[in-house]
Amino acid sequence: MSQHIAPGSTPSWLAADPAAAGRPWALLALDESTLPLVAEVERSTHDHPWGEGHFRDSIAAGYWCQLLVTPALPGDPEAWAGAPRLADGRLLLAYLVAMPGYCEAHLLNITTVPLHRRQGCARLLLEALQAWSLCQGAECLWLEVRAGNLGARALYERQGFRQVGLRRGYYPMDGAQREDAVIMSLPLVPAAAETEVGA
Repeated sequence: MSQHIAPGSTPSWLAADPAAAGRPWALLALDESTLPLVAEVERSTHDHPWGEGHFRDSIAAGYWCQLLVTPALPGDPEAWAGAPRLADGRLLLAYLVAMPGYCEAHLLNITTVPLHRRQGCARLLLEALQAWSLCQGAECLWLEVRAGNLGARALYERQGFRQVGLRRGYYPMDGAQREDAVIMSLPLVPAAAETEVGA
C-alpha cells in the first residue's frame, strides 16, 4: 500500500522540507513488480550491492521496504529524462529497508538514486522511518555505516544519530581488504513524551 503525500495534506516529517513544497510524493511498498528496478539501481550504485534475493527475503520477512517516488512534472531537469521510473511513469528517488525488532528498528539499506542525491530524499526517508518506528513501538533506531562514508555519517548525525560502537572489518572492499562499520543509534521519543518533557 502506498502512502500518498500531497501539498495541503503533508505529514509533519515532510512538510518541514522546503524541497517538498508544491511537489507530490509517495511512499510505496517494495514488491515483486518494482523489485527488478530497485535491484538494477542497487547494482549500478554500490560496489558491493544487495542481490534481488536480499530484497525478496526482506519482503518475505515483513521488513519495512519502501520506495520514495514522485510523478514527472513539467520543468523537471533534462537529466531526469533517463532517471529510473516505475511502470506507471513515476520517478524512483530512493528506497530503504528496515527490520523491526523488540522495542527497536534497524536500518539495513537506504539508497538514493544518484541523479536525485542532495535533494533531501534520504532525509525524507529517515524521517518517515522514525515515524514508522514509533508507530511500531520502537524506542531506538540502529544502523551501521561505512567508516569512510563521511557524507552519510554527517546526514545521520544531523538526524540525531550518534556513534555508539565500531565493527572492525565489517564491510567488504576490493580484494581481501575490509572496512570498519560505525554503529549509530537514535533514541526515539513519542510526541506526547516530548510535550511532557518541555512542560
